[in-house]
Amino acid sequence: MTKTLLAALAASTMLIAAPALAQQDFSKVEIKTTDLGNKTYRLEGAGGNITLAVGSDGLIMVDTQFAPLSDKIKAAVKAISPLPIKYIILTHFHGDHTGGVANFQKDGAIALSQDNIRLRLLGGTANGLTGNKTPGLSGDAIPKETYIGGIKTIEVGGRKAVLTHYYNAHTDGDTGVYFPDANVIATGDIMNNNHRYQTIDFANGGDIRGMIRATNDWLKIANDQTKVQTGHGPLANKKSIEDYNAMVKAARDAVEKLVREGKSEADVWPRIHSRNSTRPGPMTRNRART
Repeated sequence: MTKTLLAALAASTMLIAAPALAQQDFSKVEIKTTDLGNKTYRLEGAGGNITLAVGSDGLIMVDTQFAPLSDKIKAAVKAISPLPIKYIILTHFHGDHTGGVANFQKDGAIALSQDNIRLRLLGGTANGLTGNKTPGLSGDAIPKETYIGGIKTIEVGGRKAVLTHYYNAHTDGDTGVYFPDANVIATGDIMNNNHRYQTIDFANGGDIRGMIRATNDWLKIANDQTKVQTGHGPLANKKSIEDYNAMVKAARDAVEKLVREGKSEADVWPRIHSRNSTRPGPMTRNRART
């Protein structure tokens, strides 16, 4: 068996749960604000959870949710602080996290991301399962500042955000964000806190091994007081990372055992589907790149 197939089969255990813009009534969505301590906040609405850090002369925001929610999000932000948003950090390119980028950049914020996000948004993307295509974007919908890889640190008004590129995890452009002075980690969609498998976007560079690398890293950073802001689900903590990390490793190891036994993808998939059929939500075949 090739390493590519091993990664592909391991990813087959992961859940596909893509939000559909057309199926949501955003007029009914309310933005809920939670104080995480040290002038750091969590905003919940529809789509990816938002993290907000308030500095002495401006704000850092992580992700933007959907475009129709921008006015509600701006109002929630203004209720916290009248200061301008200086930076918007994007954890990955999916529309439930980047949909509002243009609306915030038009106000003067700078969207910052790993460079693969810029490329994905410019060029458009395809869903590896359905074949559905998302057209490319332009102008203010594209991040104005990017970084290639490794770690990048930004500061606004005394607030520091440490960005780390986790290559080939949920996608090929994932950024995890750590606010050391608040002891808050924003994971994007590399993990969730819904006690279920997370999407691996295999068609856009996702790989189960990157999700393991990222959660291994966060376990080194986190302590019992760390607040973990996952892309979806309620506020998490170090124990949540431990549980999720163990679940993803178990999925990888179970499939690896079958592959090492010489089983083909056709042999392995029915076993995976049967084993996971009792988990919440539909199980869908998925692949990951090496």
